[in-house]
Amino acid sequence: MAKVRHSRIECNPGCSVEAAISLIDGKWKCVVLFHLISGTMRFNEIRRQVPGVTQRMLTNQLRELEEDGLIERKVYAQVPPKVEYSLSPLGRSIEPILLALKEWGDANIGRFGKPVAVSHPTEEAA
Repeated sequence: MAKVRHSRIECNPGCSVEAAISLIDGKWKCVVLFHLISGTMRFNEIRRQVPGVTQRMLTNQLRELEEDGLIERKVYAQVPPKVEYSLSPLGRSIEPILLALKEWGDANIGRFGKPVAVSHPTEEAA
């Protein structure tokens, strides 16, 4: 049975938070969006950045992000097919939130596991 992705949100004091979270509630969605901050990527580039995700799960998460208008998918008419993913204007608007989550995570990662050195996507491109 298909999962109901976005049910009717009852407007209570937290409804805007609930609505926002419902768009990014997949296990890998925020991670994918974070990596797309640095620019357009192809499927396998995203997969290399998120090594714990399966091909099927990444495909599903990308489809949902596209359906919700957070990313754009561009298909080139060539053989083999070339597909690129990038943040849409709506997806770009969530960038400050993702960067704040990363900053919070960096400051608190010791509470959850071993600290790792991860740079900001724009630092890697420089």
